Amino acid sequence: MNCNWGTELWDQFENLEKHTSWGIDFLERYTKFAKERADIELSYAKQIRSLSKKYHPKRGREEESRYTWCLAFATTLQQLNELAAQKEDLAENLSSQIVCELTRYTQELKAERKTHFQDGRRAQQHIENSWKQLESSKRRFERDCKEAERAQHISDRIDVDKMDGEKRCSLKARQTAQQKQQAAEDSRKEYVASLNQFNQDQHQHYHTLVPVIYQRIQDMEERRIERICEAMHLSAEAERKVLPLVSRCLDAMIDAAESIQPRKDTHHVVEVYKSGFDPPGDIEFQDYSATMRRSISESSYLDNRAEGRRHSRKLWPFLRKTKLLTLLSSPRQPPPPPPTSPSPGNIDSSPQSPPPSSREPITQRLSDLMSSGSRTRKQCLRNLKRGLSLKLGSSPADCSHLPPEQRRKKLQSRINNINQDIQREREQRNALLKMKEVYEQSPQMGDAGSLEPRLEEVKHNLQKLEEELRRNQMWLSEADNSFSDHSNGQSGGCGLNSQATTPGSSSLKQLEKRSPASRESPDGSYTEDHNAELHFKSRSSEFDDDFDDEEPLPSIGTCKSLYPFQGQNEGTLSMVEGELLSVVEEDKGDGWTRVRRNLEEEGYVPTSYIKVFLDSSTKGAMTYT
Repeated sequence: MNCNWGTELWDQFENLEKHTSWGIDFLERYTKFAKERADIELSYAKQIRSLSKKYHPKRGREEESRYTWCLAFATTLQQLNELAAQKEDLAENLSSQIVCELTRYTQELKAERKTHFQDGRRAQQHIENSWKQLESSKRRFERDCKEAERAQHISDRIDVDKMDGEKRCSLKARQTAQQKQQAAEDSRKEYVASLNQFNQDQHQHYHTLVPVIYQRIQDMEERRIERICEAMHLSAEAERKVLPLVSRCLDAMIDAAESIQPRKDTHHVVEVYKSGFDPPGDIEFQDYSATMRRSISESSYLDNRAEGRRHSRKLWPFLRKTKLLTLLSSPRQPPPPPPTSPSPGNIDSSPQSPPPSSREPITQRLSDLMSSGSRTRKQCLRNLKRGLSLKLGSSPADCSHLPPEQRRKKLQSRINNINQDIQREREQRNALLKMKEVYEQSPQMGDAGSLEPRLEEVKHNLQKLEEELRRNQMWLSEADNSFSDHSNGQSGGCGLNSQATTPGSSSLKQLEKRSPASRESPDGSYTEDHNAELHFKSRSSEFDDDFDDEEPLPSIGTCKSLYPFQGQNEGTLSMVEGELLSVVEEDKGDGWTRVRRNLEEEGYVPTSYIKVFLDSSTKGAMTYT
């Protein structure tokens, strides 16, 4: 289809100007549309990244890397990041290839359109000026013709009516008529020349200038339309370019969802939390029909826990055995004896070998615990914990504080990590040896002696890792043997050995010396081993969670220190001679009194080192000496 604006639209200059102006407005509108779409894509990518970052697993949470559903969710978040990256690329392509180019082209198009229409206006002005000149010469010719005709008419009339006195007037009229005719003739020639010039200009205007100018405007309009077409094509191509990558991300999300294995996850829960213990056996019948009084001791309580169970109405599988029995089986340090002289110069404020002091039986503390209210029960548990706070330590390196199954898994995981470290060190050593060999063969490449310190360091690291590997392998073998012995012991029976618990403090020592298989509760469940005290510190924060949310204990009186005391153990409070302190808790028979200083510092001091004054609710003054 061939059409030319110069021939088809030669008389539509104003309409062409309006049409091209509307076309440029449309180009600017499409540019704005592409820019807003790029902003939307970029905003979407930022929101997707923010969402992925918000729900991304936190560091240090190993449980989220164990289960397939956590891994699938992590993969989904990772693919969302990739999807956001593709959206960012799309926004960048739209902004650079379309928005920027169209903005630049719009400015060029406006300048080109202005030039073309200025040329059109000049051509239009030229033809209008030529037409005006033609009209002016035409009117002048018409006027001169009329004047010449009138002058000739006057001259002829004078010649007809002339008289002897009028000859001179007739000659003058005839000369005027001739002048007017000459002027008319000149006007006619000028009019003919103007007419020829106008016709020539008009022919050039409508057959040469206008077609050329309008053709340029038409070409400009076609280029504008082609640029819009190209921009739309680039927009679609930019989005099609990221579709395979987006599809790949979606496929990865589908694969991650299909990789979830419920059976494997539930089996992994067993691997993580399985203790390796056997279920508790049957509880023996306790006959309370016979009236009998037994001496109260730690061992008697271990043999007759059913009494405490009657008050607590909870069976051992539902109690916190790992906390309670750890408290029961851990002896408390006795307080130091008072100095022989109150003089500060003769006192040793931190004796190293105090004589044994009387301790309150554990059964009495537990009886108070079971029969008291919630607030008093928390105080009793604090009393039980107090003895342990004096002998806390870090978790043992052999993981003996863990249940057998978890201990084996922990040691096996540690062995695998050590093997990986050993492999890395060996690879580094081999690389250094090869480099040393190259340096020895080609001294210009480097000094072989400079590698010796690094080789020695790698060798030392290997020796340490191999020693640690042997130690952990020995612990793993010990754990396997202990687990086998425990399984064999459980098959033969359950319960405590009646000869293993004797009254007095010797029962606790015997309880510590027994094998892990024999440290069981009356219902056959497993209790903590001899490393329970060391493990207690690592779990003390968990134990304190039950009591940290309560308000501090009120003061029940005041006390004055008789001697200076240096609290070197955890849970104790240092004091100087003559210092006044608030009494928070009375001595429970173990030789320690709980005091507080300035509502901030709180701890235990030897009862024999202070003089206690109780509040008005207690009559008189009580002095412990």
